[in-house]
Amino acid sequence: MKQHPYDHRWRERWERKKAKRARRMGRDWDYRWRVRHRWHQRWHHQHRRFKHSLGARLIAIFIVLACTSSVILWACMGSPYGLLWAVPALLVVTGFAFGMIRHMVWPLHALAIGAEAFRRGEFSHRVPVIHGDEIGDLAVRFNQMAADIQAMLDGKRALLLAISHELRSPLTRARLHAELVGEGASRDALLDELAQMRDLITALLESERLGSGHSALQLSDCDLAALAREQAQPGLELHVEPDLPVVQIDRLRVQLCLRNLVQNALRHNDATRGPVQLSLAREGSGVRLTVRDFGPGVPADSLPQLGQPFYRPDEARTRHGGGVGLGLCLCRLVAEAHGGRLELRNAEPGFEASVRFA
Repeated sequence: MKQHPYDHRWRERWERKKAKRARRMGRDWDYRWRVRHRWHQRWHHQHRRFKHSLGARLIAIFIVLACTSSVILWACMGSPYGLLWAVPALLVVTGFAFGMIRHMVWPLHALAIGAEAFRRGEFSHRVPVIHGDEIGDLAVRFNQMAADIQAMLDGKRALLLAISHELRSPLTRARLHAELVGEGASRDALLDELAQMRDLITALLESERLGSGHSALQLSDCDLAALAREQAQPGLELHVEPDLPVVQIDRLRVQLCLRNLVQNALRHNDATRGPVQLSLAREGSGVRLTVRDFGPGVPADSLPQLGQPFYRPDEARTRHGGGVGLGLCLCRLVAEAHGGRLELRNAEPGFEASVRFA
């Protein structure tokens, strides 16, 4: 049977429409897939932002708490014994919300502990990163700040130690050459200046050793009364209680601290009012060491800065009259290395410094 030509054309048109419909459906499916993928990405992006934002999560908890409380109150209004179960339900919901909020803000406690450690100079402390939110980012920045500060301090300490060590050799040679100079005022002045430079370098070395974790301490049983009697000199009056306990200290560094306190007091004391007083008294299981002079004292606004390196209340004073500002700094470091604190105050009249050794 012969096929009519129109049948062939009809079949071709049908095939073309079918192919066109398939292409359209393919394009529609591809479009729907892209839209779905785009919305999926947006959802994950907003979800990450929500989890990262502490404020958004707190607002969400407050909204859920308000809605739940409203539902509980609305439900209890239609029951004669509604308050009997509504109040416990509200307490449970409030407690749950409180627990969630406490869990979210708990890392702030770790940040507070870290800030306190950094204030004490413990830059090796690291704040734990508990949550990956804004507080977690803050903890990461805290740790990075501590690492940067520690690196800067280590560099400064290494530089000072290297300079101090390098200066000792030429200073020793200069002192040997000065000894060969003939007797006279110039020789004495030169030796005095060299001695001050030696003391300055020694003070710098000691301050850096004591400031690096106090690892240089060599503790042993020591009698503070015997150390105090070694400082006996004109213008100094000793007051030592009997039967003082033996304390665990680094003898050489406590001796340096005691000598600096006594020399500082003698330098500023007014002998017409009385001699410098060095006192040792029992305090609990330890011993309180106190050095007092009867000089003009220190301005009240300068007391908080005393004990800082190279700080002097009167900047116009020379080294002969006021030192370079490292004596009290060393005393403070020695006291802190032994677990104590250097306490400075105006005694009216005079000035008093005290340290407790346990």
